[in-house]
Amino acid sequence: MSSDIKAAFFDIDGTLTSFVTHVVPRSTIDALHALQKKDVKVFICSGRAPSYMGVVLDTIPVEFDGIVGLNGQFCTTRDGLDYRHPIDLHDVEIITDWLQSHTDVVANYAESNYGYFNRINAALERTWNSLGKTAPKIDICNPRQRIGNHRTFQISPYVDKATEAEIAGMCGNVRGVRWHPDFTDLIPADGGKAVGMQVVLEHFGWSMDNAIAFGDGGNDVDMLRFAGIGVAMGNATDEPKTVADYVTDSVDDAGISNALHHFEIL
Repeated sequence: MSSDIKAAFFDIDGTLTSFVTHVVPRSTIDALHALQKKDVKVFICSGRAPSYMGVVLDTIPVEFDGIVGLNGQFCTTRDGLDYRHPIDLHDVEIITDWLQSHTDVVANYAESNYGYFNRINAALERTWNSLGKTAPKIDICNPRQRIGNHRTFQISPYVDKATEAEIAGMCGNVRGVRWHPDFTDLIPADGGKAVGMQVVLEHFGWSMDNAIAFGDGGNDVDMLRFAGIGVAMGNATDEPKTVADYVTDSVDDAGISNALHHFEIL
């Protein structure tokens, strides 16, 4: 099966980068280079907006072959693929109205090339501090000034699962995925990382059986189920570990490299 792998997809936070050191381990960088030498294309597959990736990707001496960003709603490749699937404006307005009536809730709005928060509070500061040097710059903006003339691909409010379900239920085509207990990523219900991966694979004429994917959070579940080989990091939460084909070591213990050798891809 290893000879069928043409593409490798990697989440960023907790998969490529360590939550302990906030850097990409040398073993992972070496593994990415080794994949490319074997003509396996490597892709980012993250919930981050493209504008929030540079703080990590600029530190990695690897030229990725493409990006599946915003939990699958924004896909680009070096050879010209450009796929975008924003949240329907009516749903964006419904979520924004809810946030304006709940003034204690912080939310991030993600566009294709810009991200901002509606306000700032202690919960946001705690999350951003936990990301260390991989945390992007925080911009504050009134969503009403942007949603009408900028497409919104993802809205990430700091709410619990019950409130997440309440908000999604008010919308026509929205669901939540989360990689952090403090907030959820609201995306189109017919989107997700698996959808973005399929767009990329079809672009190259490949199928899911030609893909291996690595993740650690709840928003990686669809991705791990979809890939021919789905690998959960040793530091992953329970849900991705349950659906993965294989649970490797943690990001800090050469988990990516070890899994690639386990499956004899390297």
